[in-house]
Amino acid sequence: MATKKTEIKNATTPEKIEDAKSRMSTISTVHGDHYKTFLTEKYKNRPKWQKPNPKEFYSLIPGTVIKIYIEEGQKVKSGDLMMVLEAMKMKNKIYFSMDGVVKKIHIEENQKIPKGHLMIELK
Repeated sequence: MATKKTEIKNATTPEKIEDAKSRMSTISTVHGDHYKTFLTEKYKNRPKWQKPNPKEFYSLIPGTVIKIYIEEGQKVKSGDLMMVLEAMKMKNKIYFSMDGVVKKIHIEENQKIPKGHLMIELK
């Protein structure tokens, strides 16, 4: 197994040197065995994790918005019906999990939305 310094030393062109430098490696030990891992470009370019905002409601499944039961500026309580989302021929009722005031509605009735789409924001 070649070390990072050996890989850089054995690189013959500037492009190969940069490629060897850019593949950050880590050495892990599991049950006494040593493993060397190179990070891929896909991993380096992944979206960074952010702490979820509890006042933003995202769709957990793709589907079609059938009915919206709220308006912007409306006060809502935990357990109030937010909307009905049809997915795979099932009508799913979505309820609020917290109290608040509706700041912005990012969806419309009969709109098809993907998984992870921002639907509602609370103040």
